[in-house]
Amino acid sequence: MNDEMTIAEFCDAHFACDEGRRWALTHCNTMRDVWRVATPDRLLWVATRPGVLTDRELRLFAVSSARRVQHLMGDSRSVAALDVAERHANGLSTGEELAAARAAARVAAWDAAWAAASAAASAAAIDAARAAARAAARAEARDAARAAARDAASAAAGDAQAAWLRENTRPDFARRICVPWEGTR
Repeated sequence: MNDEMTIAEFCDAHFACDEGRRWALTHCNTMRDVWRVATPDRLLWVATRPGVLTDRELRLFAVSSARRVQHLMGDSRSVAALDVAERHANGLSTGEELAAARAAARVAAWDAAWAAASAAASAAAIDAARAAARAAARAEARDAARAAARDAASAAAGDAQAAWLRENTRPDFARRICVPWEGTR
């Protein structure tokens, strides 16, 4: 007897949306098929259901995803938190070290948010002095360019995350492991 959940069982156990359920049942025969061919957003949803990946795999995936934007981290506390999280996933740091790194990264995030808010306020004051029509035209063009770049970057990031998951994890779709979230619905 196969101890692996069927697609329908997996969808039922994890309250899959109707669209995702229909897609999986139409395009795949097993959950392994879903894992191989799902779009990045669907794959991420499957990967984050309880029991599919180990805590270690999930932590390493999170670190890998954050490393893709590490170049944007201006505070060494944020990078240090990634290093500690990765070591912790590999059993090379303690829970206390992880908690300390997490706390330091939170402070770094608040510091960055405060600095960004101050810079935005200064920029708003300068922009108010400019001609409204010229500023609006530039803002519209800039927003359109940023949206296009953001969409392209998001798609590339999703593809990279899906590739990482497929190459670095071994999902477990066993009936005994995959259980629904406690307290849902």
